[in-house]
Amino acid sequence: MNARLEHLSDESVVEATASLLTALRAEPPLVQCITNAVVTGFTANVLLALGAAPAMVDITGEAGLFAGISSGLLVNLGTPTPEQRAASLEAANGARTAGTPWVLDPVAIGVLPVRTALAHELLALGPTVIRGNASEILALAGRSAGGRGVDALDGTEAAADAARELAARTGGAVAVSGPIDLIVDADAEIRIDNGDALLTRVTGGGCALGAVMAAFLGAARQTGHAPAVAAAAATIVYTIAAEDAAQGADGPGSFAVRLLDALAAVAPADLAARARVAVTAPVAA
Repeated sequence: MNARLEHLSDESVVEATASLLTALRAEPPLVQCITNAVVTGFTANVLLALGAAPAMVDITGEAGLFAGISSGLLVNLGTPTPEQRAASLEAANGARTAGTPWVLDPVAIGVLPVRTALAHELLALGPTVIRGNASEILALAGRSAGGRGVDALDGTEAAADAARELAARTGGAVAVSGPIDLIVDADAEIRIDNGDALLTRVTGGGCALGAVMAAFLGAARQTGHAPAVAAAAATIVYTIAAEDAAQGADGPGSFAVRLLDALAAVAPADLAARARVAVTAPVAA
């Protein structure tokens, strides 16, 4: 499928989401996750619930090799130990050599120097998708000092220009998470107005989305959809599942459990009536 702007519409993005979810479950992608220690278990369970296969291969000597056989790779900078920093670069280089699509999640960059420097090294290796909150995207583009740790201090639209700049630099897509999610590439801008605020009350609510994007990128290798469409599809499925999980949840604890069940239950046929998507032409730089 050619996913350039002239073939994209609100409806076609939703149709692509259904196609990608079906493909993912028919042939589960193997998703390598180099992610932070706080969210490893939750991320693995999210991928399993969705229908993908997680692999937490994050040590040097194995990370690059495994990136070459994975369907998709996530590099999340939440707790960048020396071992993980080296493994992240090894895996990104391995993915680049093998043509494996990969997601960079530049967690809490800006004021923190070690992870910020690492994020820029990884940026130079051409991530397929960059996923972060608005403050992280602004910091990666050199337009701000970042947020308050993992918390964004900026709104999604405040990072739109930075997202366009990063997408132009990498040739890939940039996903800015927020109350309305924004996915940008050279051909289109996609806004998604699904989700629930309880996602912000669960450790790993955002980080796990990066892994889901890596899974959908793996499925997109089989279907031919563009990275921005895969990132949008991941966001739509994840945020609709969050809405379902929030129904009847007593709070963040029960929501987290219900989210896994909702991800397992969400069906391609549910998406057309539920997804709130708006596709627009890219704004000139």
